[in-house]
Amino acid sequence: MKSQEDVLKKVVSHAKEYGFVFPSSEVYDGLSAIYDYGQNGVELKNNIKQYWWKAMVQLNENILGLDSAIFMHPTIWKASGHIDAFNDPLIDNKDSKKRFRADVLVEEFAEKFEDKAKKEIEKAKKRFGEAFNLEQFEATNPKVLECRKQKADILQRLAKSLETNLADTKALIEELEISDPETGSKNWTEVRQFNLMFGTKLGSTADSATDLYLRPETAQGIFVNYLNVQKTGRKKLPFGIAQIGKAFRNEIVARQFIFRMREFEQMEMQFFVPPGTELSYFKEWKEKRLNWHLALGLGKDNYRFHDHEKLAHYANAATDIEFKFPFGFKELEGIHSRTNFDLSAHEKYSGKKLQYFDPEQNKSYVPYVVETSIGLDRMFLALLSKCLKEETLDDGSSRVVLNLPPALAPNKVAIFPLVKKDGLPEYAEKIFNDLKFDYNIMYEDKDAIGKRYRRQDAIGTPYCITIDHDTLTNHTVTIRNRDTMKQERISVDSLREIIGENIELKSLLKKI
Repeated sequence: MKSQEDVLKKVVSHAKEYGFVFPSSEVYDGLSAIYDYGQNGVELKNNIKQYWWKAMVQLNENILGLDSAIFMHPTIWKASGHIDAFNDPLIDNKDSKKRFRADVLVEEFAEKFEDKAKKEIEKAKKRFGEAFNLEQFEATNPKVLECRKQKADILQRLAKSLETNLADTKALIEELEISDPETGSKNWTEVRQFNLMFGTKLGSTADSATDLYLRPETAQGIFVNYLNVQKTGRKKLPFGIAQIGKAFRNEIVARQFIFRMREFEQMEMQFFVPPGTELSYFKEWKEKRLNWHLALGLGKDNYRFHDHEKLAHYANAATDIEFKFPFGFKELEGIHSRTNFDLSAHEKYSGKKLQYFDPEQNKSYVPYVVETSIGLDRMFLALLSKCLKEETLDDGSSRVVLNLPPALAPNKVAIFPLVKKDGLPEYAEKIFNDLKFDYNIMYEDKDAIGKRYRRQDAIGTPYCITIDHDTLTNHTVTIRNRDTMKQERISVDSLREIIGENIELKSLLKKI
């Protein structure tokens, strides 16, 4: 069985080799945790965006779109709490000179106890077979209970120390004998807070320049525009505002490929509701968002909810949809009940009323907000890592296939003339020109047909169409399915009908 590290290495290598993701500024030796999306990556990314946008905006009459600016008035970040509280606990190792997030070091150490508990559960499953009762075993087995108690104790102590006493966070790291993962050194500095926002300047001269920040999240652009959208869109509560946009965080440790980057993209929706109704909408959006993910067919076992024990200062409920990445279950999407914190703070700092007049209650109030926020780059990585497979075929050979949901694949169809003569390229180009208005199509005439199939498998193209000499006389082509590798002869006139049913976004949206 491959290690998690090996799986991630294969994903990173495949992403570069097949034009999905490149290290940014690579000719200058790159920039840490900054990546560029290649020709296939940008198509996949755009398709994910479209799937999210159509599910969120097009299918919901009471959700509208927005594209707010990256640069925003600096007082916005004071009001939101980012200037004072958007920090991570930083710790350095004196010997290796490496920098770490103190909380992540402790959390990863605590997760080892969960791994031990899972090993006990797996052993018991094998021992008891069909008679195994998971719920009863987890509730009664002393080793599982002890492991989970140790994990909970560590995390509770960590949460308390981060809130009140950073010196105790260092003491906890030392008590647990946590070492630098690469060198084994336990020679740590004190823990200190590190603000994650990138600063910049606005203005033509140094004397008159205003200090600004690159936005660390897209949500605040929605909050300060909510009344503009509500009034011009003529919406009653509840209604939502959706946005896809770039955000920037000066992460202490950015790692795990595109999972944690300093420049990334978010797909967020803020749902404005009357006070007192927020928790029922929170529950509703949890279910809706999980269904959006499950429609992709990546496997229900690869998702789980993780409810927050320690809530952010603005929330009264929060959960993560976690996904099983090559490096374990990690946050993919957050669903938060943000109360009326953000709008009330912007009222206070701006001096402007941000209240909604409710005609049914005949009064004005500051709405409460339920947020859904998914990292686009993380969604990209989830798809790439789960869909990349090596298969051994019946004849003993192997192939690498990226079995993405067809509606999200960068290219929907590849068109191959069998040879570059006898009128086959011209016929192939006619089919290409007919289909290109509806779908992203590739045309390829180099190498043997088998090699062309393998290349398209690795890119994730759902269908390959081969034009041969028989095509010229009977106007039929060979269509090959990526996942089954089954080939069949069909009429050129039926191409659009056969492929369209499976590769349009509609096929995914209907499953939600």
